[in-house]
Amino acid sequence: QAQLEESGGGLVQAGGSLRLSCAAAGRIISRYFMAWFRQAPGKEREFVASINWSGGSTLYADSVKGRFTISRDNANNTVLLKMNSLKPEDTAVYYCAANPFPNGVSNYLRPSSYNYWGQGTQVTVSS
Repeated sequence: QAQLEESGGGLVQAGGSLRLSCAAAGRIISRYFMAWFRQAPGKEREFVASINWSGGSTLYADSVKGRFTISRDNANNTVLLKMNSLKPEDTAVYYCAANPFPNGVSNYLRPSSYNYWGQGTQVTVSS
């Protein structure tokens, strides 16, 4: 069973940058469809970005498009999320998720479409 672990969260001022990393243990995720979600206090978990197995197809939520970049390093079994121009509304716990279908599923926006999850990493953006 894949175990995912996020890192790289922290406190940053508005306009700053962070890079989140998702490392997988116990299973090779090079053929998995990977995604990042986030959940702010009192809100539902929401889709942020996804990437197919090869890295050739990426998708983003409108709220982060142009500011966030998802990528993957299959040789090192990791997925990255580079976040630039951070805003206070980006404050949330960020989760890494994996789906075993290499090119994902039609319901990729839904958390229920993912089989494996990390514990999350806190991102706080101060104004």
